[in-house]
Amino acid sequence: MRNIIFIHGLESSGKGFKGRLLKNIFPEILTPDFEPYISSISIKALLKKRMLQLETILKDKENWIIIGSSFGALLGATYTLKQPEKVKLLILLAPFFGANLINPSKFQPIDVPIVIFHGKNDLTASIKKSKSLSNILFSNLEYNIVDDDHFLHPTVEKINWIQLIGKYE
Repeated sequence: MRNIIFIHGLESSGKGFKGRLLKNIFPEILTPDFEPYISSISIKALLKKRMLQLETILKDKENWIIIGSSFGALLGATYTLKQPEKVKLLILLAPFFGANLINPSKFQPIDVPIVIFHGKNDLTASIKKSKSLSNILFSNLEYNIVDDDHFLHPTVEKINWIQLIGKYE
């Protein structure tokens, strides 16, 4: 049995488009709903709350395959940087690495396999920032720039998820 989790984006849920699609492919995947985004709470405070939720969910198992989307990719990346020994594979979809929420000077580069898909038409998460930070933090990185927007719906539907994850098992 795989330990696999999908972490949704800022204003989404585990039952959104990507969560449902991944649940159809991997019935065992966890697709939890994290603390909802409310504009009155700071992004930093929300990140802290969601990180506590994620750490609680992942604490009892190892060899995690983490798939994170946008703000969920930020959570997945942060968790993996803090506990690389617990993660087998990290897949990031349009990672939101803006707002200086990851300080690269606090981490050593990690060798966990990281696969990133980022739309070249993404107006929400900066490819330039994402790519430069990823190159600093991750030494085992596959960075895919695709013809898509921030939501990556066509890309997510085209990915052969079983083959992608199978490469790392």
